[in-house]
Amino acid sequence: MTFTRLIGLGCNYVIRLIVRGLALSRIHPNALTFIGLLINMWAAWLLSRGEFLHAGLVIVGAGIFDMVDGRVARETNQVTRFGGFFDSVLDRYSDLILLIGLLVYYGKINRAPYVVLTGVVMMASVMISYARSRAENIIPTCKV
Repeated sequence: MTFTRLIGLGCNYVIRLIVRGLALSRIHPNALTFIGLLINMWAAWLLSRGEFLHAGLVIVGAGIFDMVDGRVARETNQVTRFGGFFDSVLDRYSDLILLIGLLVYYGKINRAPYVVLTGVVMMASVMISYARSRAENIIPTCKV
C-alpha cells in the first residue's frame, strides 16, 4: 500500500466519522452548505487583509463542509434536486467571494496586474460553470 493511499484511507475514515456525527445531529444538509459559504466569507475577509496562511486554513475548514453536505444528505435520505442546485450555486458564490477577497487585497497594495489576473480568473470561473450548465441542458448526451 502506498503512502498516499494510506493518507487517503485515513482522511476518508475521518470524513465518515464527521458525516455520521452530523447525520446524528439531524442538521439539514442545506444548513451545512450555507455554513460553508459563511466560512468562506470569513476566509475572504482574511484574504482581503493579506492573511494568506490563516485564510488557507479557513478555506480547508470550509472545504470540509463542502465535502460532507452531500454525504450527509445521502446518509439521512434527504437528497433533493433543490439541494443539488443550492449546493452548486453556493459553491460558485464561495469561489467568487474568495476571489473578491483577493481583489480587495491586491487593490489595497496597488498591484494592478494581480487585480486584472484575479478578475480574469473570476470571469473564467463563472463562464466555465455557465458553459457546463448550458451544455448539459442543450446536448442530451453531453455530461461535462
